[in-house]
Amino acid sequence: MKAFEAVQHYFHKAAHELGMESPMRKLLITPERELTVQIPLRRDDGTLETLVGYRVQHNSARGPMKGGLRYHHEVDLDEVRGLASLMTWKTAVVNIPYGGAKGGVTVNARSLSKNEKERVTRKLVDAIHQVIGPDSDIPAPDMGTGHEEMAWIMNQYAKYQGFNPGVVTGKPVEHYGIPGREEATGRGVGLLTLKTLGRLGRKSAGATVALQGFGNVGTHTAKFLSEADCKIVAISDQTGAWRNPKGIDIKAALRHVNQNNGQLEGFEGGERIPGDELLELGVDVLIPAALGGVINESNVAQVKAPVIIEAANAPITPEADEKLQERGVIILPDILANAGGVTVSYFEWAQNRQFYRWTLDRVRGELDRTLTHAFEEVWDRSIERTLGLRTTTFMVGIERVARAAELAGVA
Repeated sequence: MKAFEAVQHYFHKAAHELGMESPMRKLLITPERELTVQIPLRRDDGTLETLVGYRVQHNSARGPMKGGLRYHHEVDLDEVRGLASLMTWKTAVVNIPYGGAKGGVTVNARSLSKNEKERVTRKLVDAIHQVIGPDSDIPAPDMGTGHEEMAWIMNQYAKYQGFNPGVVTGKPVEHYGIPGREEATGRGVGLLTLKTLGRLGRKSAGATVALQGFGNVGTHTAKFLSEADCKIVAISDQTGAWRNPKGIDIKAALRHVNQNNGQLEGFEGGERIPGDELLELGVDVLIPAALGGVINESNVAQVKAPVIIEAANAPITPEADEKLQERGVIILPDILANAGGVTVSYFEWAQNRQFYRWTLDRVRGELDRTLTHAFEEVWDRSIERTLGLRTTTFMVGIERVARAAELAGVA
């Protein structure tokens, strides 16, 4: 099942529970605009390469569209379309005044030099500057991009539309960004992991955790949970996986990746194990924080964790999701679990529009309050309706978007 088809599967399941009729379903699931653009790249060695970029603007019923920009060799229109629709429901679930969008360039980010990456980013803005903006569509970092690329986007956009830092979020703090943005997604995942354990009557202290992915999201999740006395027994990245039943020293792991080009390769704080084996460990909590589709029909029977927190986008396929739910596994879905990033992006956008700087304490406090409120609403409704958390979460988001469309006279 492809990315957009998978999102539609969850959408229709929730829409059915809401009693939503087909015409409204079609309106809400259909993207408002899809853009495919050519990006000519002159490599450092002088060779010419033509890349393809995408921007899908899914829904603007609740406000300007919001979504990350990823550089990855597997990016295609279907994936971007699916992720854009997820953003529509995600922003609605945490009740921030945004719609959903997503973008991407089909390129291996690791194959690009810094200069090449800058050229790609500026060429992309050249191609899409007319359809993005602080009141229409606001990009942000995603896989393969970070604060540096966002600064380039802001600068290139200004050449066409004038100075406006609100056109993009995830910028460097020194360049109109907001403190706490880089940690936001991981902090949110950590916070909601503790909330989930608490609702299940389990103590966080000593709870064992396996964390797949040790990039931006994974490292901040690991730091937050280790400080809450959870025992992280396994971590991994694209170079491999490491396991330590006594608990991995997260501070040592962070020092290692900081000194090793962001990679775990060579880490000596645990036994090296096959990467796929991490997903099958008998831990209290499994947190997939890397790519989508890592839990699927081929390995779902071996997944033992009773709680899964989806830090990555769509890490579980619909087929595997149904089998896990049949077994009573608690799954906190991506559109709630990893919503910390877009929430703090909203704070950054608000800061830029007001030209008033937020403090880190204020960012963290507002983030924790926003995510906690969304979590409690979803959890209580899930119990009330005796439905899974994923279906309930989609229901909350879909209801809000549908109501906004009706109030605006669109539907």
